[in-house]
Amino acid sequence: MVDQTAPLPVTRPNVSLWRHLRRSDNFNGLSLVSPTFLYVVVMMVVPICTIVVFSFWTQNYLTIDRTFTLDNYREVFTDPLYSALMQRSLMVSGLVTVVTVLLAYPMAYFIAFHVQKNRMLWLFLITTPFWTSYLLRIFAWRVVLGYDGVLNSGLLSIGLIQEPLTFLLYNVNAVIITLSHAWAPFAILPIFVSLQKIDRSLLEAATDLGDGPIRRFLRITLPLSLPGIIAASVIIFIPTIGDYVTPRLVGGNNGLMIANIIQVQFSRASNFPLGAALAVTAMTIVCGVALVVVMALRLGASRIK
Repeated sequence: MVDQTAPLPVTRPNVSLWRHLRRSDNFNGLSLVSPTFLYVVVMMVVPICTIVVFSFWTQNYLTIDRTFTLDNYREVFTDPLYSALMQRSLMVSGLVTVVTVLLAYPMAYFIAFHVQKNRMLWLFLITTPFWTSYLLRIFAWRVVLGYDGVLNSGLLSIGLIQEPLTFLLYNVNAVIITLSHAWAPFAILPIFVSLQKIDRSLLEAATDLGDGPIRRFLRITLPLSLPGIIAASVIIFIPTIGDYVTPRLVGGNNGLMIANIIQVQFSRASNFPLGAALAVTAMTIVCGVALVVVMALRLGASRIK
């Protein structure tokens, strides 16, 4: 006979559910990603949200008025100074991106297709500029492009010019040259990776079918390397538009960009809400332009194929 007084077995559904979750692949994946995700949230998402909130406030001398207002954005979009600096920043960043990618592609192509030995040494040499300080590299370009700099002195010594060139420094040209040199490794490496992944048998097949070097490059190499070009363009375009050190040191008054005004609002002017509104506006415009460029490049790649 069954003992009716015996206690019933106790089920522990929570424990079994926890064990099931721990054994699942999704839980293991989340457990690995969660520290990085929390770091990104704390170090990036929270500061960005703080800047967005600040942009809807106003500052009265040393006090912050937390009343919701759109006056900062109204000033950003109506003041011609800010719109002119934003247009200049987009122009400079776009030119820097184009120049850097055009200069980086041949180097990446040479390393990927023509360097058989010591390829890692070439890549190592490309990264050597990072061994020196960014400020030192900027000051080096000031020495090269200055009125009495290396370039003017060399041109004067060989008789190509009669007086030093004044358009080399403290203008937009100097900013473009300096930024293109500083960000060149960031363009070479992703383009090299995309070129390295190209199946060489496709190039051999194109050659057997009668394609010449130019046609083979346009039909196979360029479309397959487009992901590296897109990555390099995004990596260069987004940070350069927020650079305020290079325009200040080599651009002068004629080479200032929107980041310089944002830096002034947060430092000398002590107008944090207006600086936040400028930062949010610039970030939104840059993200929109970057998305349009990426979509245009992908569309062009599909048409090439």
